[in-house]
Amino acid sequence: MSRFVRSEREKLANLFVTLGPDAPTMCTGWATKDLAAHLVIRERRPDASLGMFVPPLRGHAKNTLRSFAAKPYQELVDLVRNPPMWSPVSNPLTEGLANTLEFFVHHEDVRRAQADWHPRELPKEDQATLWRNSSMIARLRLRRFPATLLVQAPGFGEVSTGAGGERLRLVGAPGELAYFLSGRQRATRVQIDGPSALADRLRNTPLKI
Repeated sequence: MSRFVRSEREKLANLFVTLGPDAPTMCTGWATKDLAAHLVIRERRPDASLGMFVPPLRGHAKNTLRSFAAKPYQELVDLVRNPPMWSPVSNPLTEGLANTLEFFVHHEDVRRAQADWHPRELPKEDQATLWRNSSMIARLRLRRFPATLLVQAPGFGEVSTGAGGERLRLVGAPGELAYFLSGRQRATRVQIDGPSALADRLRNTPLKI
């Protein structure tokens, strides 16, 4: 199991316990019990997980989410904490790729919905892991953005993406960039340099898969 994923999973499970089932998250309409249910379904119910991408299955996905969210909360958190080895997304071959951003972002979804949140000071190794993932996501999700976009994580690297044209620069720590590129632009602490209209467009562009 990826050390970083294991650490984020454990910290998120502990935070779920601390906050209880009805605490807010950054995921619209979801309390902590709903987010925990989502994570469990993603790893244990691929039939329901397909509902995020296949419209005819959305009703099944919503019903499954409600069913899992209604489970005893501690049981639900224990399922988050202890993933099945057979899961398509949490087995040793796929977990690093499939779960690095999943667990970091959802950990931040819970942290940043609380009134006293503050950016974490992550070890350099963890920041490097997040940058590797963020740089790939930047190329994928921003390749059609109507500008020449330079994404920079000082001390870790930079990538150029976008469809060309006017220049725009997105600068931040790897964790902030990871959160930004996951569609949470308004809840991140990054710097955007360039034409204001393009900067506003970047802040409001849907970036979720």
